[in-house]
Amino acid sequence: MMSCFLLSVWRSSLILCLGQLLRCGEARVKTEVQAGPLYRVLGSPLSITCSVSGFRSENTDKHFEFRMTKPSNPDFEIQIISSHEDTFGYSSHLSRVRKNEITLKRLSPNSVRFEIKSLQKTDEGEYECTAVNLEGAYDGEYSAKTVVKVIEDSLSVSSSASTPLSLNEGEALTLTCLASSSTSQHTHLSVAWYLHKDGQEDAQPIISLNRDFTLSPGQGFERRYQAGLIRLDKWGEASYSLKMAEVEPSDQGRIYCQAQEWIQDPDGSWYIIIQKNAEEMTLTVKATEVVEPSSPSLAVEISAQPAALQEGQELMLSCNINTQDVEKRFFSVAWLKGSVELARIGPTGVLTVAPEYSVRQKNGELRAARSGNRDYRLILKPVRTEDQGEYICTVWPQERGQDDTFIEGEPKDSSPQRVSVSATENRLTVKMQQAVNVAEGGGLHLSCKVDGVQGQLSVTWQHKPTPTAPFTEIISMSQEGVTEIAEEFVSRKVKVMRPSTDNFTLALDEVTLSDSGVYQCAVSERKPNSKTHNQAQTTTVTVTSIENRLTVKMQQAVNVAEGGGLHLFCKVDGVQGQLSVTWQHKSTSTAPFTEIISINEEGVTEIAEEFVSRKVRVMRPSTDNFTLVLDEVTLSDSGVYRCAVSERITNGKTHTQTQTTTVTVISIDTLMGVSLISRKTRVIVGEKLELMCRVKGPHMPVTVTWSVQREAKTPDTILTLSPDGTISWSADQNHYQLRVESRKTEVMYYLLVIGTSHREGGSYQCNVSVLLKNVHKELKASNQLSVIVINPVSRLDVSPIPALTTNMNTDITITCSIITKTSESSLYSITWLHEENAGNKTIVSLDRNSIVTESQVDLRQRISMRRSKGPTFELIIWQARISDKGLYTCKVGEWLQDPRGEWYLLSTVSKSTVLTITEPAPNLRLDKKEQQLTAKEGDEVKLNCSITSGASGSLVFYRVIWHYAAHSSSLKKASLVELDHTGLVSYPENKDIRGLQERLRLSRPTQKSFYLSIQKAHEEDSGTYWCQVDQYQLDNEAHWQLKASDSGGAIKLSVKVTENNLSIPKEEAEMNTSRNQDLTIPCNINKQSSHESKFQVTWFWQKEIETKQRPIFTVYRNSTLQDRFGENVRLRYDHPDPSQFSLTFLNPGPDNSGLYFCEVEEWLPSLSRGWRKVAVEKSGHFNVSVLTEGDANANAVSECNTTTYTIVIAVLIIMVVVMLLLMFKVCRSKSSQGKNSSSSLWAESVPMNKKPSGDD
Repeated sequence: MMSCFLLSVWRSSLILCLGQLLRCGEARVKTEVQAGPLYRVLGSPLSITCSVSGFRSENTDKHFEFRMTKPSNPDFEIQIISSHEDTFGYSSHLSRVRKNEITLKRLSPNSVRFEIKSLQKTDEGEYECTAVNLEGAYDGEYSAKTVVKVIEDSLSVSSSASTPLSLNEGEALTLTCLASSSTSQHTHLSVAWYLHKDGQEDAQPIISLNRDFTLSPGQGFERRYQAGLIRLDKWGEASYSLKMAEVEPSDQGRIYCQAQEWIQDPDGSWYIIIQKNAEEMTLTVKATEVVEPSSPSLAVEISAQPAALQEGQELMLSCNINTQDVEKRFFSVAWLKGSVELARIGPTGVLTVAPEYSVRQKNGELRAARSGNRDYRLILKPVRTEDQGEYICTVWPQERGQDDTFIEGEPKDSSPQRVSVSATENRLTVKMQQAVNVAEGGGLHLSCKVDGVQGQLSVTWQHKPTPTAPFTEIISMSQEGVTEIAEEFVSRKVKVMRPSTDNFTLALDEVTLSDSGVYQCAVSERKPNSKTHNQAQTTTVTVTSIENRLTVKMQQAVNVAEGGGLHLFCKVDGVQGQLSVTWQHKSTSTAPFTEIISINEEGVTEIAEEFVSRKVRVMRPSTDNFTLVLDEVTLSDSGVYRCAVSERITNGKTHTQTQTTTVTVISIDTLMGVSLISRKTRVIVGEKLELMCRVKGPHMPVTVTWSVQREAKTPDTILTLSPDGTISWSADQNHYQLRVESRKTEVMYYLLVIGTSHREGGSYQCNVSVLLKNVHKELKASNQLSVIVINPVSRLDVSPIPALTTNMNTDITITCSIITKTSESSLYSITWLHEENAGNKTIVSLDRNSIVTESQVDLRQRISMRRSKGPTFELIIWQARISDKGLYTCKVGEWLQDPRGEWYLLSTVSKSTVLTITEPAPNLRLDKKEQQLTAKEGDEVKLNCSITSGASGSLVFYRVIWHYAAHSSSLKKASLVELDHTGLVSYPENKDIRGLQERLRLSRPTQKSFYLSIQKAHEEDSGTYWCQVDQYQLDNEAHWQLKASDSGGAIKLSVKVTENNLSIPKEEAEMNTSRNQDLTIPCNINKQSSHESKFQVTWFWQKEIETKQRPIFTVYRNSTLQDRFGENVRLRYDHPDPSQFSLTFLNPGPDNSGLYFCEVEEWLPSLSRGWRKVAVEKSGHFNVSVLTEGDANANAVSECNTTTYTIVIAVLIIMVVVMLLLMFKVCRSKSSQGKNSSSSLWAESVPMNKKPSGDD
């Protein structure tokens, strides 16, 4: 997880910094997301679309990564999800990604959509989308950010009717939906009514009111909407009514309203942040029965909506006519309450109202109209208690005569409809804030909150200076919203506002002391039944006199780097009026102040003539803060700066306050330094190499040049980075990447070498120049850093080839198979060798492209080569002769291609086989007994090979070959040395054993005894040795003939440097000390493996409440010291004896309490490997408590006893260790003194050599 985090920080910093550096140029790559902030509701989904353009391969899928930072910790980046790495996210988000609660969907090769199914409160923060760059070079913006705000769900939706309702075809339906939101954001609501029919999967919209207050009918309801039979009306702030004049059988189903809350994102688009449905209401519609032509019957029905209601609500009485051809006939319709007729609609549609209801008709309280061919409606609003009773509907058929007069037929009455009206109570209440204090000249704002409203409201604001004085009117607002100001306040800035239906606000500006007193809010409510209720509430207002409270604060003495930016802050408190500020400067304490820049009350700035050509500005980030910004400061800008603030309050008074601070400009030469480091300077071909150029000091516009010097040539420039972000490439851009990371006190310039080859080896250096007033000032160049490129470790191995024995004049096939290889893309060259006359003779050779480069002319007719799968190489000898016998070697070379496309030889492996052409069976026998030998490094080892039986005589000669196989390497069978039958000694060529061959000595004390001596044995000489003896005999023609061959028993040799005898104390101990006493942590060595040992000691510390063990101090084997504590603690290191080490805390504090222990690494010199780490041991824990003075005295006695026992035990241990060391030295001879290792692995401390030294 830590490596993933470092990689994410590296990648994010790279993109952000390069984006800033290249902002002045024309970037090729651009990454975009929606602009923020994006306000989304808790529990709702979130989607962010991220797209990138400008890559060379537009049709290739790009990879994207999403991260976020939270407001509580904006510097910590949290990885969420990646399109190319399943484990990219941190644990806090990885589980949600695996559950598909957080997804990343690809929309196109260049865009994705990031989705969170259900937002949590912790999802609020800044989100960053990063496009992964696979092109090598960076040119543009590879990341984009947006802010997400998670707000509470405040949308409320409810319906007035949830019980099932049954209507006849043609009757009217009215439903009310209440929808409101209390969010503080600016949002719009849209409301729609839906019908969900039985058997259908989706509901269909009836009518909707969108966020722009536009009405739209649903599909299938357009005709009735255009005819006015379907309406959606908005009443007040939160009431939405659906009115269907004539329901149809197709309207049957479940009806509900849906509210959507919309917010406008910064890009101008509207987004639904939450959507809710109200309770469903089941509607049943009875179809009208079809009347036969022979049946002239007339049916009349009456219905009330609602049948039970409260005083002030709306009563709708619907009268429905059911008869044949109703659209072609005429009717008169009347509504009666008991026996009293309320209203009548004639055949031509003329309305007549009874005298006792004429006043209510004039006031709009009674309305009647024909709403369809069959439907007539009477509406009473507001309904009164006296409207309670039974209603009937009477219908008269009307026949039109020839003179256009109507003849009235027999009336038809409906069944009675009972209507209940209950009286309402006075629920009106008024609330105001408690006592209010306001400053003289300020603004007075009083709020009046009204609850229990049932009618129309009017309000009157009144005032009296003392509790006993009468109230006088200030301002009033009528029910229609008309305001009237009292004559006394006409000249004053006074107004009354109604921000919501139940809130009234009085605003009185520029108050005086006489405005103190008691204020009253008197509310009058007129209910629909013409009743009036009054309520009032009072509060006390105190106007305080204005005093001079103005104070000014500035930061203390300020240091700024030459060429940097100066930022001075001026904080103003106690503000009561309008402010203006003037910034002034003087170079010395005795010189007068000169003006720099000023800003007046209106925000207009004026720069002094001396500073017109300078980059100077003044800002006001908040009402009480002023900032002076002066860029590219020079040494002459040092001195005293003053912030002078003037305040003009409303009564005309002016107050002035000033504050000063001292500014020191520091020369850039003393502040900045350049160094070049790398985590590793030995890299394998194909690996990445990261070089870090550290520029310490203030952040300045700089030019950075990278160069490399190869061998003795002049340095080659790689690239130059200009202050404006322009990169000038001198090397191949595809092999390098540049990253810039800005830190608090330094800037790190990273040069990443992608896929190193041997061409990248050399000494690197970075040069930096600072741009001061358009002039480049060169800084001291960095140290040179040597980089060595080495080959990867070869895994090439060839299968062992057994010895072959065959008869003369037969065909022979010798195989050489590759069993392991370094890379699947490796190519191979092969050479077959035949040992002849104590020398190898090349039979045939093929290069890596299988082209024959060399072959023996006299054998071309009898020798051929073949390559099969594996690969396996075969050498075929046709019609073998006696002269063909001998040692055949298959020499295979493995070739790899570096990142630049050049082929190089990685390694060569040789395997041999002995070909024997059979003649009469020989009697040569060697001693087959297996031997086990152990030796100490540096000693001389003698190996013996004896012939137990074999021919003898003047014509019999022997050739002996010593072979070797290493224990832990690919070297399975190597020929070390050969003593020819003619007495010639030779060493077979093999670079892997060249060092061993130089230390070999052959001897032959008797005819059948062969000795091999190894001088100054090395640890790498360990392995298996055996001898091979060939018997030669001169034939009649004085030609040498091989008659017999045999191998001796294996001699297994083990060469060791030394045994691990390192021992340090493991006992646990407790230690109490005080702040005035030094704390010493000892680290003693009881026993060591060799008197030549060197030690590296590291002390660790673990706090009592933590589990992490922190290294605090290290002494390396070359006596280099490293303080790794990182805190303000003084340490003293002591090394009084070769086996004694101690670390002392000077005047420790209670914070230094905890567990301490040390870790010892033992190093010994090796003849071939330089210094080697042979053992690591950890001591027991010291439980240290640093006490205050009182605690220390209380524990003094117990500590004394503990210390006494500890000293006695330590003395005994040291005496035992000394005795053991003396015995060890007597028993063991002194070995050669090893060389010291390098001081440090960091190239910035000690420059790396171009080639490894012998110590390595």
